[in-house]
This record gives sequence, C-alpha cells and structure tokens, in this order.
Amino acid sequence: MKKRLQFRGDHSFTIVQFTDLHWKTGDEMDRRTRDLMEAVLLEEKPDLVVLTGDIIQSGRCEGRALEAFADVGRVSEEHGIPWAAVYGNHDAEYRVTREELMRVQQSFPLCLTERGPEYLPGLGNYMLTVAGSDGTECAAALYMIDSLGELVDALLPYKGYDWIRPEQVHWYRERSKELEKACGRTVPSLAFFHIPLPEYETVWSHFPCYGTKNENVCCPSVNSGLFAAMLERGDIIGTFVGHDHENDYWGDLYGIRLAYGKVTGYNTFNNRPYNGEHRGARLIKLTEGSRAFETWIRMDTGERIDQELHLP
Repeated sequence: MKKRLQFRGDHSFTIVQFTDLHWKTGDEMDRRTRDLMEAVLLEEKPDLVVLTGDIIQSGRCEGRALEAFADVGRVSEEHGIPWAAVYGNHDAEYRVTREELMRVQQSFPLCLTERGPEYLPGLGNYMLTVAGSDGTECAAALYMIDSLGELVDALLPYKGYDWIRPEQVHWYRERSKELEKACGRTVPSLAFFHIPLPEYETVWSHFPCYGTKNENVCCPSVNSGLFAAMLERGDIIGTFVGHDHENDYWGDLYGIRLAYGKVTGYNTFNNRPYNGEHRGARLIKLTEGSRAFETWIRMDTGERIDQELHLP
C-alpha cells in the first residue's frame, strides 16, 4: 500500500527536488552525488523527494542501467522518505526502456511513481494528491509529466527536443477538472517535468527572476500549449524542471512560478568554470490553504541560498 502524502500539523509540506543526477556506475562522482542527497535529506527532512529526470545516463552505465536507477532509489528509501520521478531525455536513451526503469521504481515500497495512462505519449504521466493536516482530501495536487526527449517522428520536418503532446495537455485539463469537481474548489497544484517550456525563456527575458541563467533555455521550438492550459485552469502555482544544468532561476509569469531545480549530480557533463563543482537541490515548501509557497536552494556546502533578484 502506497504511503499517503499529507500536510503536517503545522500546515507545511516540503518537497526536495533532485535533478540531473546523471548517475552512471557508482563511481566517485556518483558517491559524491549520494553524499549530497543524504546531507540535504538530513538537513531538510522533507515530506517528499521528486526526481526531475536524467536520473541516470543510460549510455554511460556500462550495461548496469537498472542497477544505477535502483542505486538512486535506495537513497530516499533508506531515509524513509516517499519519492516520485519523471523521466529525462538521458534515462532510457541506450539499451534500457522506460518500462524497465518503471518496474525498478515500483519495486520500492516508498516509490509513488505511476505508469499513467497507456494511451498517452511517454511513460509516467500521473497525479499525486496531498491530504490536509486534518486528513481531509484535496489540500494540494502534484502533476508529473513525461516531457519526452529527442524527437523521433521521421514524418515531421523538425529536429530537436520533442514537445509535451496535445494528448498530455488534454489529460492534464481533464484531471484538473475532475479534481475540482470532486473537491468543490480549485486545488493548488504543482507540476514537475524535465525539459523546460518555451515560457521559461519568456519569463527570464521580460520579467523579474531570481537566480542565475548561464546557458540557453534548451526547450522545444514548438509550443504545444501546456502553459496556456495551466493558466486557463488556474490551479498550477508552480512548475519545476531540470535539463539545463547551469540555470537555476525562477520567475513569475502571470501568476505561475516557473522554476529550475539546482543540478544535483557530479557526473553531469560540460560543466563551465563559473559553475565550478558545486551542486545542490531545490526545496519547495507548501502552506496548507494557501496558493503561496517558499522555495530555496540547499547547496553541497550546506549553505541555504535565497536567490538574488535579476531584472530583465
């Protein structure tokens, strides 16, 4: 039986976002990644861990991709913390499938990841709910979306990253409507996926943001309308992605906070000198009954970073 997510007695619910671990063979860099994860979990004592893709880099796992994914899952399990994941573009790029990785995840008792509807593109489109501190349902919702990867449709005259497909956007709309009907109100919600939306470039270029942008927003060139759907539904208050290792900013776009995680894995590639070797995690603290939330970064140095303002 899956562990129930619930706000604490102080009306808080805290999530740690680990992103882009790029776990490979359990080498020294992976061990440093594990040490960082454990330090953050001990310091923050979260209610949930969310892994936002590129959890492993399957092409560099030397044939042990399933074992690598299990290594990551054990970190949360050993700390007794429920966890959930979405896939990135590197998780199943070489000699392993999303289905196989899903079976590994679901073998862990504290894993909340779901396969999701079979008719949807990708694997791992699902929703989790967080109960209120008094046990009532519908206090908050968490949407997990597979942002796919490199486009493989040979019929389309486009190369680059795939986009979250219309079927997935429709699925989100319908689940959001169903939840609102069941609860009798709009439920404050967050969304997690790996590859950023084009709106991440918009918010940086035209609105105040907090944090740093040290590389381009590597998003699909095609905008499939997920942000518009979230804006129209009015329930999503924040989205959280990874993918771009040297970006860690967040900004508010029409009432939705678009946030990057902080790259966690030491085995990531193309690290620039200004990024150094520092890694970290993003924290998200929800308050029951409120559409507001706190967010900060916990670094591998132990320092808490409340990010500086950047004006367009």
